Amino acid sequence: MTLAMMTTASVASLRAAPTMAVYGLACVFLYIVPAIVFLLPTSLVSAELASGWSGGVYRWVSEGLSKPLGFLAVWCQFAMTIFYYPSLLAFVASTLAYVIDPSLASNGVYTAIVIVVLYWTGVWVSSQGTKALSGLASWGLIIGTLIPGSLLVLLGIVFLGQGNPSAAPMGASNIFPVWTGLASLVLIVNNFLSYSGMEMNAVHVSSLKDPPREFPKTMFLAMGMVLLIFILPALAISWVVPADQLSLTAGVMQAFDAFFSYFHIGWLTPVAAVALVAAALGGMLTWLAGPSKGLLLISRQEGYLPPFLQQLNSHGVQQNILVTQGVVTTVIALMYALIPNVSSVYWIFSVITTQVYLIMYLLMFAAAMRLRKTQPDHPRGYRAPALGLVCVTGFLASAAAMIIGFVPSSQFGGGSVWVYVGIVGGGLLLLGVVIPWLCLRLRKPSWRLAGADVPDAEATGEVA
Repeated sequence: MTLAMMTTASVASLRAAPTMAVYGLACVFLYIVPAIVFLLPTSLVSAELASGWSGGVYRWVSEGLSKPLGFLAVWCQFAMTIFYYPSLLAFVASTLAYVIDPSLASNGVYTAIVIVVLYWTGVWVSSQGTKALSGLASWGLIIGTLIPGSLLVLLGIVFLGQGNPSAAPMGASNIFPVWTGLASLVLIVNNFLSYSGMEMNAVHVSSLKDPPREFPKTMFLAMGMVLLIFILPALAISWVVPADQLSLTAGVMQAFDAFFSYFHIGWLTPVAAVALVAAALGGMLTWLAGPSKGLLLISRQEGYLPPFLQQLNSHGVQQNILVTQGVVTTVIALMYALIPNVSSVYWIFSVITTQVYLIMYLLMFAAAMRLRKTQPDHPRGYRAPALGLVCVTGFLASAAAMIIGFVPSSQFGGGSVWVYVGIVGGGLLLLGVVIPWLCLRLRKPSWRLAGADVPDAEATGEVA
């Protein structure tokens, strides 16, 4: 139960609910499919790897494939945060608008300013080496997910129970999304990112008394809780906010505002906004230095990054990496100010984040299959059943998600298809190929720091 709760906390959130609420009852289908073909394979495969090799995804891919590909895997784990934080803070900005002025939720300039201010504040806090923030992620599950999510669903049930019609049709014919070609499948891609992170808690599989029997139960329990947290609030939002009026960044607050106004308790709207903002910021601050620290330690050992990016400040924090990432984040934030539709920008960044992260998963599935073949007798605390089938399913699902991610969805706002493909493809190529290739191509023996420690699981961000 403890491991299932930890896994749920590291994966589930309300941020993605508006994205799926657009599809009403079909969101159930859109969540369950990637849970079966991606969430479950990721959980089982990462559990076997974690129980046999410490050091996280870098060690797994290095042992199974090669060290350069191991660097690519851990790089992608870090690089996805470059687009993840702007999209997270865009959600924070839209939510915070309901405390100040709800009309600001769709204002790109306001969103850009909030992203820049909050991110650089987070960089400063993280650079101080503050450890008081370590418990914020755990509280985030309760304050920003379980309580608001449960309240949203409860209000929705009462709302429908009083005879009010649902804004989205809830008939049997609405179980599956309306088929309009490949664009109908694009929303599934965003759910791959929603489910990412299951590998982070796989390192705890060896702590179970009977891993082969208990871990599958743990994962199915966690999957059940994650699906409930994702699906029920999305449905509640679809009951009260029409799809054509739904904002991908402010959808949760739109629903709260509508419910609170209906029940004449509008004074609770700012309270809900503050709870969501506090949880999101807590999660950001807790994780801000995690992936970059893993990249730093591996680079100090193998010389993957220039010495400038390997330097630590007086608190032992990789400040130069955080500042460099902050410059890029600032540039990305300006897109919110330059592109009129905030939801379009949010959607594009979410897709790029998913595309980059999926590279890591492709490498992980390939490494797991090869390690089972090349090191069959290596001690493992847990062996995934039908590993070949599980890996092929996860690999093909991840590859398909990457391909489908290049198809614009309705959330792009009807812009040029080629502009969309260019932005997503350019982001994927730059972050997932060009930059890591340059690091490997230009690295010098002098970049490797003598006596650098081998990164452990916790240091590389593999422990939630």
